[in-house]
Amino acid sequence: MQKNNSLRYNYANTQNFITDRQLIQKIVNLSNINRSDIVLEIGTGKGHLTEALCQKGGYIFSVEIDGKLFAHTKTKLKNLNNLKLIQGDFLRYPLPAKGRYKVFANIPYDITTPIIEKLTNAKNPPAEMWLILEKGAAKRFTGSSRETLKSLLLKPFWEMKILHRFHREDFHPMPSVDSVLLHFSRKEKPDLEKGELPAFRHFVTYSLQHGIGSRQGLLTKRQVATALKLAGLPPAWEDGVTLYIQWLCLFQYFRKISK
Repeated sequence: MQKNNSLRYNYANTQNFITDRQLIQKIVNLSNINRSDIVLEIGTGKGHLTEALCQKGGYIFSVEIDGKLFAHTKTKLKNLNNLKLIQGDFLRYPLPAKGRYKVFANIPYDITTPIIEKLTNAKNPPAEMWLILEKGAAKRFTGSSRETLKSLLLKPFWEMKILHRFHREDFHPMPSVDSVLLHFSRKEKPDLEKGELPAFRHFVTYSLQHGIGSRQGLLTKRQVATALKLAGLPPAWEDGVTLYIQWLCLFQYFRKISK
């Protein structure tokens, strides 16, 4: 079982439920989940989303940490024969060691990063995920305004796209932030091999701190311009590299000249 002994959180303050059946049906239909799929849900809550997933998916595993909610939902959904409810902390829950599965969840916003890191770094990660999360977090993970360390470490292995933007009134209690449905799709052919990830992480982390093409950078300004030109990519902006494909190109160029 995967453990995380250092992280503690107050889940009672992070529960924002969606109970409108029409909205739930709409967002579940934005997924490609079907009767052949095993689906993992993080946070059963009051069971509204769980019930919709059971109608669409093959078999649903739903993990709920709150004992009262677990007991309530276990009684409410007792007649669903394609559902397994698990009481426990998802961050300590062992993911499937083998086989294909998908994830659909309205996750606690204050542990968004640990949840996504657990799922994406798993030895057997999900094929696809649909996660309801805070819009600001989604922007950081997708690098929508500007690439971040989080977005750059995800993009070699995952395609990400916002599929739905919620109104705050869609939830109760109403959150103080905007929320979106973010789709993650694992790339069948990753842009990097798993063994290259530590070197890419170092390249990106160092370059974000010191700048690409700067005096302290791993590449000179001329090397940056040459690499991007040879690849047929736009030149780097004066304030730095902005596109994921540029980062990938420069990393590959750096690896080539460093051999």
